[in-house]
Amino acid sequence: MSPIANTKRVTGGFALIDSLKRHGVKHIFGYPGGAILPIYDELYRAEAAGGIQHILVRHEQGAAHAADGYARATGQVGVCFATSGPGATNLVTGIATAHMDSIPM
Repeated sequence: MSPIANTKRVTGGFALIDSLKRHGVKHIFGYPGGAILPIYDELYRAEAAGGIQHILVRHEQGAAHAADGYARATGQVGVCFATSGPGATNLVTGIATAHMDSIPM
């Protein structure tokens, strides 16, 4: 039997959330939107199982700055989610700030 026949099929959302859990991520800051909803479905399952906690923000820019602040305060990786288009562009300033200061985000 080929190795492919024995592999489990997973979604991209599952693979992402599973990878974040394996890397010790405990908190994700974000604002849901259409393009990212499959990832939020998996995040909901992970949170219900006692895994990663999602912190809902009022604006995508707040997610990036919260993830930056979280990383600075804890030394852990800060993670933020936003949908495509304007949601993603609203993350840019916070991500750039973290990048310029070598913050793990």
